[in-house]
Amino acid sequence: MSTWGDFIAQNEERDGVRFTWNVWPATRIESTKMVVPVAAMVTPLKERPDMPPICYDPVLCSRSQCRAVLNPLCQVDYRAKTWACNFCFQRNAFPQHYAGISETNQPAELIPQFSTIEYQLQRSGTAPTIFLFVVDTCQEEENLQALKESLQLSLSLIPPTALVGLITFGRMVQLHELGCDSFAKSFVFRGTKEVTTNQLQDQLGVAGGSSARPQASSGPGGTQQPSQPDIPNRFLQPLQNIDMNLTDMIGDIQCDPWPVPQGTRPLRSTGAALSLAVSLLEATFPNAGARIMLFVGGPCTQGPGMVVGHERKEIIRSQYDLEKDTCKYHKKATKLYEGLAKRAAGNGHAVDVYACALDQTGTHEMKYLSNDTGGYMILGDSFNTSLFKQTWQKAFAKDSHGQHFKMAFNASFEVKCSRELKLCGVLGPCVSLNRKNASVSDNETGVGGTSAWRVSGIDPATSLCVMFEVVNQQASAIPQGQPGAVQFITFYQHASGQKRVRVTTVARHWADAATNINHISASFDQEAAAVVMARMAVEKSEIDDGPDVLRWLDRMLIRLCQKFGEYHKDDPSSFKFSDNFSLYPQFMFHLRRSQFLQVFNNSPDESAYYRNKLNREDVTQSLVMVQPILYAYSFNGPPEPVLLDSTSITADRILLLDTFFHILIYHGETVVAWRKQGYHNLPDHENFRQLLQAPVDDAQEILQTRFPMPRYIVTEKDGSQARFLLAKVNPSQTHNTTYGWGAEGASSPILTDDVSLQVFMDHLKKLAVSSST
Repeated sequence: MSTWGDFIAQNEERDGVRFTWNVWPATRIESTKMVVPVAAMVTPLKERPDMPPICYDPVLCSRSQCRAVLNPLCQVDYRAKTWACNFCFQRNAFPQHYAGISETNQPAELIPQFSTIEYQLQRSGTAPTIFLFVVDTCQEEENLQALKESLQLSLSLIPPTALVGLITFGRMVQLHELGCDSFAKSFVFRGTKEVTTNQLQDQLGVAGGSSARPQASSGPGGTQQPSQPDIPNRFLQPLQNIDMNLTDMIGDIQCDPWPVPQGTRPLRSTGAALSLAVSLLEATFPNAGARIMLFVGGPCTQGPGMVVGHERKEIIRSQYDLEKDTCKYHKKATKLYEGLAKRAAGNGHAVDVYACALDQTGTHEMKYLSNDTGGYMILGDSFNTSLFKQTWQKAFAKDSHGQHFKMAFNASFEVKCSRELKLCGVLGPCVSLNRKNASVSDNETGVGGTSAWRVSGIDPATSLCVMFEVVNQQASAIPQGQPGAVQFITFYQHASGQKRVRVTTVARHWADAATNINHISASFDQEAAAVVMARMAVEKSEIDDGPDVLRWLDRMLIRLCQKFGEYHKDDPSSFKFSDNFSLYPQFMFHLRRSQFLQVFNNSPDESAYYRNKLNREDVTQSLVMVQPILYAYSFNGPPEPVLLDSTSITADRILLLDTFFHILIYHGETVVAWRKQGYHNLPDHENFRQLLQAPVDDAQEILQTRFPMPRYIVTEKDGSQARFLLAKVNPSQTHNTTYGWGAEGASSPILTDDVSLQVFMDHLKKLAVSSST
């Protein structure tokens, strides 16, 4: 490739992998001096329409402690029909059906272009996917009606062979029996107690115990392949058998009948309903692909998982209450939902949370349900809004062939690495499978202490951040030209019910930092590094105070500048960064100001939602969250990206801001005046009409592809919602600066005391070059 940028882009397109460093320091000491750790942003199921699955099983290393998959980096003896594993160097014989291979007749897994390859396992059959709806009935009639219509619509999108179940809850929790033709039948549980798996087995006789629990067999890389029980279940039925009955049953759902006295909240048993859902799937389909879809319209006000009392004079907890540890229900509720999330993830079940209400619903306490299982977390104002309706439809989006869902189920993610590397952990929506081996580091980051993780809900956008530690003590111990290798093995249940394995094997070269530091620094991927540091900062913010996290970020940035910047001691004006480092300080500036670390003006639920999305999206989408994209439309030329700066806000421009969570169109003062005078309706001003329409068309294009659906905002100068734009731009001109005020076309000042990027960079350079730092 001509440049490192081309190399990074090509590898991401082919393998869905981006490393912070694409040449690795050869020793542990030099690795720690790099400041930014060696890490990989991995999108295990990145869409590859040109890569159909191979219909045979992968060839595994025979060493029980390794079990790596045959890949292009292995050494092959075509005459002896053997291959040497590039991770443990074990020599292995090819299976009998590989007898015809030669240098000119290679299987796909040995061709370098197929560093990522997908296998469709032949020994395992297909398994039905499972969808269990858990519906809150403590809602207004209009809101509940909109939700019921969305659920009925989804029945036309779900495959007819999928198993479907229904639980409704208000003050009581109802488990609906399906397949009853003559009358509706449900079992009622008290909303003040958890429902355990044993209770369900004893009281309702659902399939469970050793007879129904599927036996797991060993799959590629040591993963467990679940076999599916064939026991019929009256609460989870194939959709094709109950389609009409279930449609009618959803249509007959009524608002919770229990009276709600004035000044009180309805008694909502969210925790009890979730415990019933988790226990039902645990008893009937353990270790199988399933999704629990929770629809909640308010906070849990009774029983397990309660986050606020039923009297409205009691206000739900705020960021201040969490900081001062004065939340009455927080710890107990968090413990419950975290326990339910661990149980669901342990059985391969994803939990989606669709929370639509004007007030908080308790997703801060429920965040583990999505964070641990890989389920979706969606916040909205109402189930009657287009934001929820379109997001709900996109959840069932089909692949490029239009045949199956993009979503996949019950995945396990395993990492093999060269002896010079060890695994510190993973930052992302997963739980540990507790698989320890020699490649597991004692230094844990994120979910550590294992070489394999469970990702119960996964789709082509799900990205995991894998943290590595270089453990090699001497650079001379690495043979010259010997690359370091990493293999990512993802075993999952495809939406078609097939068991598949995707294997990605990548290699990067080692370099002695004492002699080749320029080679290492040239390989730095500042975008991937910014996203890795953002995930690390978010993890720290869950434990440490906000100012401590910001100080940690600042220290890391200063150390990076000192290590890789060019400067003269105590001369800030001499500081220079190479091109592949130049944007990194800017990313850190916007990260410090972002909603991920600054919780002021965001509720605990909103903070949990924003952090959840950052922890699962890929590098490109995560960077949009950290540093939004701003486009300008004017008569001066075609639309163009402009600086995320207050100087970009001028009277004769229309701006389009993409923050990932919001799509905002902002009209300048002059544009607003022209529009109010109706120029866009006159035939002589067709170009003005086109100017107004251009950002709308571009915004619609983003809205069509983005999941979840962002909020769509159209505003203007001095409009109340212009605050979304003003909060994101760099305040280079504020009420404290006077330059440019009153000049024609001058940008608007920002009313803020935040420092600008220029001031931030000046302080950074001063600290980086200081002799005393």
